[in-house]
Amino acid sequence: MTDQLSAQVPPALKRALELFTEPPSHPDVSNGYLDVLDDSPSHAPPKNTGFIQTVWASGPGSMFYDHAQAFARRFVGAWQLPIDWLDIAAGGVALDVGSGPGNVTAALARAVGPDGLALGIDISEPMLARAVSAQTAPNIGFLRADAQRLPFREATFDAVTSLAVLQLIPEPSAAVAEMFRVLRPGGRIAIMVPTVGNVPPPLRLLSSGGAHFFGEDDLGDLFEQHGFAGVGSKTLRSIQWVRGRRP
Repeated sequence: MTDQLSAQVPPALKRALELFTEPPSHPDVSNGYLDVLDDSPSHAPPKNTGFIQTVWASGPGSMFYDHAQAFARRFVGAWQLPIDWLDIAAGGVALDVGSGPGNVTAALARAVGPDGLALGIDISEPMLARAVSAQTAPNIGFLRADAQRLPFREATFDAVTSLAVLQLIPEPSAAVAEMFRVLRPGGRIAIMVPTVGNVPPPLRLLSSGGAHFFGEDDLGDLFEQHGFAGVGSKTLRSIQWVRGRRP
């Protein structure tokens, strides 16, 4: 990277580039986030083209999601990030997969402190635009990247989290495998997804719009299949948290 390009890259994204398997020679940070997605048909990863994902990826949809998520985290206990359980040491590195408006990424940034690094990835440009405008700190950065093909080297993060996103990913198994790959030995992961347990029949129709409701044991089994240890789950009505660690 040239000195001129380096000067244009925010501090947190410079640190993010150091974690890449193959850092881009000309990083695109023109929109305030690092865009590493190749949208050409021959390189683009599988995408969710359902109605729900289309809504969230739109400008109005991203704004609605922002406010709805903030309300849920404040008043619905099941949505609260288990930040204490993640046990991120000061100076650690944390990843938020499907970061949306960046609220969860900001919570991770507070946990790692000024010497740490919190990165959020999303594929929605409107969501990322909201994130970079709302969350500004030297230790927080956002990337346009795909959860099914994370750009980072193996064993680079101390903690990984994802809230209400995995159900929208076309290949959730690939995403879980990637999260395992980039997590350091001893690192912890916490993922929240909707489940079919107490979902009313009308809401199950959302699956035809691109949302997948996990069965009670689906995600826990997926964690164990990909190598996570100490896997545990807790379901509260139609919300499930699954936790684990990389041995």
